[in-house]
Amino acid sequence: MQLDRQSCRCAVLLVLLAAMAGGGCSTHAASTAAVPTAASEVGRFVWQDLVTPDPPGCRRFYAGLLGWEFRETTRNGRPYLVARAGGTPIGGIVQRAEGADRGAWLSYVAVSDLDRAVEQTRALGGKVILDPVPVDTYGRVAVVTDPQGAPLGLAGVAVTLPAEPAQPVTGRFFWREYLSRDASSALSFYESLIGYDSTVSETKGGIAYHVLRRQRSRGGLFQIPAGHDRIVPNWLPYVRVDDPAGLAARAESLGGEVLVAPGPAVRNGTLAVVADPTGAAVALQKWPL
Repeated sequence: MQLDRQSCRCAVLLVLLAAMAGGGCSTHAASTAAVPTAASEVGRFVWQDLVTPDPPGCRRFYAGLLGWEFRETTRNGRPYLVARAGGTPIGGIVQRAEGADRGAWLSYVAVSDLDRAVEQTRALGGKVILDPVPVDTYGRVAVVTDPQGAPLGLAGVAVTLPAEPAQPVTGRFFWREYLSRDASSALSFYESLIGYDSTVSETKGGIAYHVLRRQRSRGGLFQIPAGHDRIVPNWLPYVRVDDPAGLAARAESLGGEVLVAPGPAVRNGTLAVVADPTGAAVALQKWPL
C-alpha cells in the first residue's frame, strides 16, 4: 500500500499536535474498569475520530462524498457525531479546541494494557496528550504522540468487537500508513509498544515499504523522502472506494481539496488523497489495487 513521493507531500496538512487534548476523544463520565484487551484484538485499528473546527460542515462533506450517515449524540456532555457506513458505526466527529483552525483524523489502535502502554510511551520518548479516560462501556482510551510527534489514539477494549471482514468494505476505513522521519526508530517504537512485527514488501526509489503485522497486516510504514522537510510524521487513514477519480472531483465540488490526484504514477490510478474543507486528509483507495 505504498504512497509514492508525490503523495507523501499531502502529509504536511495533517497537523494534530497538542490541541488534541481539547477534543480528540469521545468520553463518558461513567467509570470503566481497566481490563486487558483480548490478545486477538491487539494491534487492530478500532476507531477514527475527526477532530475539526467545523463538525456541521464536515458532516455535509462526508455525507456528500462517501454517503455516510450520522447520528447525533453527546460524549462527556459535548456534542458528538457518529458516522455510519451501511449502518455500521465507523468513526466520529468532534469539535476541536477553540482557536484551532484545522481538522485532522485521529486513529485508535487496541493495546493489551492501556495504562502500561501510556507509561511505555513516555519511557520510549513519546508524550501523553490525554491520559486514559472511560468511553461508555467500550473501555478506555488515551491519546499520545510518538517520539517523532505523530499523534495516535490508544484503546483498552473491554468489550467483544465485531469480527473483522475478510475483505475491505466499501465506504469503511481499512488501512493506515505511517509516514516517518526515521523509519528504523519508528519500527522499533511500534514493535515495542504494540507488538507489531514487520516485513518489507517493496522498495522504490530507495524507500522501503514496511508492512506492520499482528495477527494480520494492520498498516504500512515508510520513511519520508529526503528534501521533504515540511512533511510531519503522521498516520494517514484509508477508506475503500470504487471510483477514486470520481470522488476526487466530487470532493472539490463539496469544498474540499485534492492533495493527490489519481493517475498512472500513483498505483495505476487507484488512489486519491483528499482533504475536507477543514484540511483533514484521507486516502481514497480502490480495492483490489
